Amino acid sequence: MSFSSHVLNAASGRPAQGVHVRLEHEGRTVAEGRTDEDGRVKGWNPGPGVHRVIFTDLPYQDFYPEVIITFRIDDPAQHYHVPLLLAPFAYSTYRGS
Repeated sequence: MSFSSHVLNAASGRPAQGVHVRLEHEGRTVAEGRTDEDGRVKGWNPGPGVHRVIFTDLPYQDFYPEVIITFRIDDPAQHYHVPLLLAPFAYSTYRGS
């Protein structure tokens, strides 16, 4: 099982480099890092259960100081990709591949 994320600045059409990303499970940090030049973090192995991915140091942080996405990992054979698309006054996410 692995986890990755991709942060895209929808207003500029560019990856969001340097965003702080923290992955939590049962209130404990299981992985932490910053997005690379392509806006990605990858290769994390969090294990099954309910997780929270927390994004900080975001573009538009005056309005969104952080974004928290809670999701469940059920199948250890799957890859879990949770992207974040960010704009000045909106954001969205989905289950990627």
